[in-house]
Amino acid sequence: MVAHLLSLKFRLLLNGFRRSPGQVIGMVIGGLYALGLAAVLVAILVALRWADPGAAHAVVVLGGAGAMLGWLVIPLLASAADMTLDPARFTTAAIPMPQLLAGLTLAGFIGVPGLATAVISLATTATWWRSVPSVFGALIGAVLGATTCVVLSKVATTATASLASSRRFKDVSSIVFLIPLMLLGPLIATATQGLTGSGAFLPRLAHTLAWTPLGAAWSLGGELYAGDFGGGVLKLLVALATLVGLLWLWKLLLQHALVTPPYAGTARKGSGKLGLFRVLPATPTGAITARALIYWLKDPRYAASLVVLPLLPVILFFSGRQGGSFEALSLLGPMTAFLLSWAISADVSYDSTAFALHLATGVKGVHDRLGRSLACLAFGFPVVVVFTVLPMLVTGQWELLPNQLGLSLGVLFTGLGLSSVVSARYTVVVPLPGDSPFKKPPGNVAQTLAVQFGGMFVLALLVTPEVALMVAQIITGSQVAGWANLFFGPALGLVLFAGGVRLGGEWLDARGPELFARLTVNR
Repeated sequence: MVAHLLSLKFRLLLNGFRRSPGQVIGMVIGGLYALGLAAVLVAILVALRWADPGAAHAVVVLGGAGAMLGWLVIPLLASAADMTLDPARFTTAAIPMPQLLAGLTLAGFIGVPGLATAVISLATTATWWRSVPSVFGALIGAVLGATTCVVLSKVATTATASLASSRRFKDVSSIVFLIPLMLLGPLIATATQGLTGSGAFLPRLAHTLAWTPLGAAWSLGGELYAGDFGGGVLKLLVALATLVGLLWLWKLLLQHALVTPPYAGTARKGSGKLGLFRVLPATPTGAITARALIYWLKDPRYAASLVVLPLLPVILFFSGRQGGSFEALSLLGPMTAFLLSWAISADVSYDSTAFALHLATGVKGVHDRLGRSLACLAFGFPVVVVFTVLPMLVTGQWELLPNQLGLSLGVLFTGLGLSSVVSARYTVVVPLPGDSPFKKPPGNVAQTLAVQFGGMFVLALLVTPEVALMVAQIITGSQVAGWANLFFGPALGLVLFAGGVRLGGEWLDARGPELFARLTVNR
């Protein structure tokens, strides 16, 4: 049965290469990236063979503890992704629990993350290729550590299986995952700067973690090399107890999960509450605006774009503080305008098969385009204005405010007009409704990249006049260019916005059925 589970996981892995060519290319690129990262880490571990034993011990223990935390946290944050060997799928199969545990554990190593973890863990034996006891200890520690990583992730995902089946948990966890991802660079840089100032901190931290379940297995090679056989035995017992305890906990969770269906919650519907549909005008444009605003508020694929916005000032401020100049903050307004306006370039693709409602009710294309754009403008306009004024409080360059405001509003209106045209002409591969914002279904990835980058290039060309006026004021110092841009930027943007809504509406009327056919293919 264990061999059957392994063969099943292997077949599922191979089936991933039988999809569309674009998706296969994406998988290959991801695999090559992981392979390159694993090769770098293996090379570092091999190079530590000639490093100071204390430094090598600290690196191995801290790296192993970090790997365990990653295997614990990442599956929870990415819980909306598909699980190829979800234990719930074995509910009707009478598989003995020991064989199920062994099969699922070993199957965890079939795949890029598991295989990379196993290879990197075994590479620690090269670090402690200094004596027979240290190599033997490192080998045992690598096996225990890598197995604990996989079992720890299984315990976490099984324990949260009922939560993961909840739509709200999927939405929140997917969006929360984006926050540390965006702040990863500043966090790493800050931590590195702080740790550099205290050279003795890392060895002390590694020594402490070596007595915990996170680092006990990874410290065996260093302990045996130092001749501390008593400490090595105690840490071996800690590592074994950790793995046995996690297996026992996983067994209990599996027994419960196999007989108890996940709780998905109950739907609550209030009668007579129209929400935004009651506030906005009872017209086609008003109805589509209300519908689009609800998407922005409740759909995690849209909400992910909104989560990025408050993080932009943090990232730009941190970059400015590190570089000694806050000039990058002046890009906050235009960047925000670009991100918000270009976000609706895939609006029809996000609709998926729900776009049939627009076709069945006979909504005119211009009403569709205008309603979606007004929904974005409802909150995008004040956000862009605030994010344009905010950097001036730090930089003090108030003389550039009219120019910056004209540029930002020009980008916002122009981007909305261009997005109205692009989403009426092309569909792109996006996460399906109810899926994680980070999950991509099979589709033409090449076309998606061409549409996105091509549209960005066209948008850059369309806002060239506003950019030219900004550059002119920076070079000459003349306020005339700034006040001219304050008028010219929004005016040109509104003209392009109106033209984009009209052209996009005409295209939508002419090829609505073909667009819907493409949406069904993307599923």
